[in-house]
Amino acid sequence: MPPDEATPVRLLLVEDDSELRRMLCELLTGEGYQVDEAADGQRGLHLALARTYDVITLDRRLPALDGLDLLTRLRRRGVTTPVLVLSALGNPAHRVEGLDAGAEDYLAKPFDIDEFLARLRALRRRHLDVARSLPLNDGWLDLDTRLVHADDREPVRLSERECALLATLASRPGQVYPRRDLLAIVFEDAASEVVVDTYVHYLRRKLGRRIVATVRGRGYQLGRP
Repeated sequence: MPPDEATPVRLLLVEDDSELRRMLCELLTGEGYQVDEAADGQRGLHLALARTYDVITLDRRLPALDGLDLLTRLRRRGVTTPVLVLSALGNPAHRVEGLDAGAEDYLAKPFDIDEFLARLRALRRRHLDVARSLPLNDGWLDLDTRLVHADDREPVRLSERECALLATLASRPGQVYPRRDLLAIVFEDAASEVVVDTYVHYLRRKLGRRIVATVRGRGYQLGRP
């Protein structure tokens, strides 16, 4: 069964077993997921920090960087993407370690494919239930209505692209996004990074200049109070 959302669910698959990675990639793509692959922990960390995903599947025993170490680093950087750990280390103590490191779910190898897909769907539903609003410096963004709320003014409605850009920045408030990454995440059909600057201007015009901070030579991040 494909994901319920109208747009593809972006999934990061971090797995060093090439045969299993290929099989899972084909399975997930067939189920409607948009999959990025990483064969080691360092590459997985880079992708998870540089791009926005709806869910991450993560092995524990990875080259370059251990899976749980990767997960801990993501949580310390404010990445809240739900994570399903897939591991041959499957006794209760191992499961506890994975969950304590910040994983939302843990599935031991070998696993049943139908159960794996069902757990991914459940993770995605739970994440959507708690992620329909994102905190901003002086208010919050409602992702369902695309309204920005603040105590001292009327709600401000954003366009679909404005909302997607602000949501990307607000989902990781401490991260600086290069223009090329925002172009790939928010404006996939656009050819020039100028469109990113244009929509930053739109957001500042509607919500004030402090809503988006420019980090010279690096890109943009959510503005700080």
